[in-house]
Amino acid sequence: MSTKVQCVICEGDILISDGAMEGELFLCPDCGTELELISLNPPVLAEAPEVQEDWGE
Repeated sequence: MSTKVQCVICEGDILISDGAMEGELFLCPDCGTELELISLNPPVLAEAPEVQEDWGE
């Protein structure tokens, strides 16, 4: 079973499986935005932070 959550950017529907974990990343099928699952109960998605280059630090 899965839960339907809306994209925070375009409000498109994203299906979150019951086995999903906090921190898991999802890609919006409508706008292509990468989203992070920040809460399980209730399921909440937020725009995922961009990975920054550490330049060997």
